Amino acid sequence: MGMQVCMGAMMQCSFGVAPSTLVVLPANRVLAGGPPAANIMDHVPILNIPPFGMCQSPSNPTVAAATAAALGVLTPMPCVPVTAAPWIVGAPTVLIGSMPALNDSSKLMCSWGGVIQITSPGQTTGQIP
Repeated sequence: MGMQVCMGAMMQCSFGVAPSTLVVLPANRVLAGGPPAANIMDHVPILNIPPFGMCQSPSNPTVAAATAAALGVLTPMPCVPVTAAPWIVGAPTVLIGSMPALNDSSKLMCSWGGVIQITSPGQTTGQIP
């Protein structure tokens, strides 16, 4: 069984250089051991998914431009996540605000090619299937 994800969960992007913290607004009025519980729709860039420091993805237009200007040497640029789709899978048997709850094995795809995953769920008492 996976752990339920809540506000304050630590995340890492495969192309980011620093971890980031998930932000969950208390709109669904469900708490997970204190902080608001997350569902798969908590994927909005900047609002829910803060930047991961610098981005190293060659698919990111700013990284591609900086790399071209540096004559092909990969040049990281500031991260601005572009997460158009919800978190993948979640826990379909546990609903939070009519959407599947977010568990620690869920993944989020960035349009620049990065895969965002949960490294710490933000709480250690609530398990979900």
